[in-house]
Amino acid sequence: MVKAVIIDDEKKSRQALIGLLERYCHNVIILGEAEGVRTGIDLIKNTSPDVIFLDIQMQDGSGFRLLQSFEKIDFEIVFTTAFDQYAIKAIKFSALDYLLKPIVPQELIEAVQKVEEIKIARHQNMSKNIGVLLENINNPGTETRKIILATAEKIHVVDVDNIIRCESDNYYTNFFFKDGGRLLISKTLKENEYLLRDHHFIRSHKSHLVNTKYIRGFVKGEGGYILMSDNSKVPVSRRRKELIMETLNNL
Repeated sequence: MVKAVIIDDEKKSRQALIGLLERYCHNVIILGEAEGVRTGIDLIKNTSPDVIFLDIQMQDGSGFRLLQSFEKIDFEIVFTTAFDQYAIKAIKFSALDYLLKPIVPQELIEAVQKVEEIKIARHQNMSKNIGVLLENINNPGTETRKIILATAEKIHVVDVDNIIRCESDNYYTNFFFKDGGRLLISKTLKENEYLLRDHHFIRSHKSHLVNTKYIRGFVKGEGGYILMSDNSKVPVSRRRKELIMETLNNL
């Protein structure tokens, strides 16, 4: 079963969606409904849904503001709105789907099916996550540790030592590997910085995180940059320049 909540400031819209779900999506359990950003945040925290059906424009703020209040989004998102111009923003927030009001039943059915498929995939990958966790715990002294990186297509088990650098892409992060590979991960650079901070990674710029093992040199100057082993040039912000110099002197 799929656990859902509905967040919309229009009571008629909430009732209409509930009616459609009850009629066409029997695998959905509606945990509750909210009429705005503040009540929606509380509802999500109290119910832990699999998916939220989220209106974008509400009286006390936008659906995007609601999402920004969560450090980690562990639920799927289906935006519901009457305004087409929000579609691009919805995609950038990695929404599972986008339903234009009035909602078409078939489109709703397809959105719920996607949520169900993702939920099943998460369960299938749980053993992989646990396996990596146990390996890291059982080998605390090893230099190379493994992490889980999830893309839209699959779950990847990655040796930290194979990561050359990370680059921010709004709410995503690009990972670059020493074999020339690349992955786009749906986590912010800040989240990944926390994950990698004990593994020789430093922040050279607000949008860049580098593995010091793969630094080949530092070109000084106002527009200074780090030269990496893959020949990439990573910018260094003015306020981080001293930290970079200190790090390089200790290598």
